[in-house]
Amino acid sequence: MILPIVAYGDNVLKRKGKEIHSEYQDLKQLIDNMYETMYKASGIGLAAPQIGLSIRLFIVDSVQMESKDNPKLKGIKKVFINPTIIHESGEEWKYEEGCLSIPGVRGDVYRKANLKIKYQDENFEWKEESYDDINARVIQHEYDHIEGILFTEKLAPLKRKMIQKKLQKIMKGDVDVSYKMKFPNV
Repeated sequence: MILPIVAYGDNVLKRKGKEIHSEYQDLKQLIDNMYETMYKASGIGLAAPQIGLSIRLFIVDSVQMESKDNPKLKGIKKVFINPTIIHESGEEWKYEEGCLSIPGVRGDVYRKANLKIKYQDENFEWKEESYDDINARVIQHEYDHIEGILFTEKLAPLKRKMIQKKLQKIMKGDVDVSYKMKFPNV
């Protein structure tokens, strides 16, 4: 089932998510719905707060970014439950990020190149893994969501000022998207 994506301005996007346990009701269905929602919106990651749930859960599918143009990229398709980033390292590099909750807004964000993360998979088995390049970036972006942080907060001050009118329009539902959204002021 495709779920509406929560738009910029909704308080759930600013809350730190709560941990969940294996008894979490209908978790498999929720994860399936999140993947379906993410694919419908042409995303490569989706965090539970983006569908209105203040819990520590996000999904990533960067496999769809693999291509002949970028043969070194080995994408991942994973569920991250109750994650903790243990360590970030390497040079910070900039990349133009966007967000399904903030349609039509993009901006350069600097993030560390490598990370080590501890998380539970969809079977609640603990994993500890390291990622780099675009996989690290997507994980960092989605991890920020469960910490109540949006990529717009990491933009340069001038860029943040330049996007204020767009953010106000998004909050009012004045945006054209091809996927279902839930707007805070509509």
